[in-house]
Amino acid sequence: MQEETYALIQALVPVAWADGDFADKEKEMLDALLDAYEATPEEKKRLQEYAKEKRTLDDINLQDLSAGDRRVCLQHAVLLSFADGEQHPAESKLIAELATKLRIPADEAKSVIAEAEARAKKNLKLLG
Repeated sequence: MQEETYALIQALVPVAWADGDFADKEKEMLDALLDAYEATPEEKKRLQEYAKEKRTLDDINLQDLSAGDRRVCLQHAVLLSFADGEQHPAESKLIAELATKLRIPADEAKSVIAEAEARAKKNLKLLG
């Protein structure tokens, strides 16, 4: 897995912690993303260790994320926020803050978030 891809998944950890609980469903989803991006066992272990500690948006290093990666990150963050079957208000707030942190223009971020939310709600059975 490329370092940029690892950074993208690592940037999702604050979303998993947004409601104060890093739930099993969120862990499973991050593991599934690591599998989808063909992470090595060492990369998986590194991310799992990183995610054990509560992370915030301040922990995201923007230098490691391309413009395209930032948009993918925002989409994945929305899906991750629905991993436990519903989006907690704290998760919704954090996603809006994440879009700002990722420097995605407000109109574009609103569109990306709305599309990802619709996709997540449509596929809740698959997520849960």
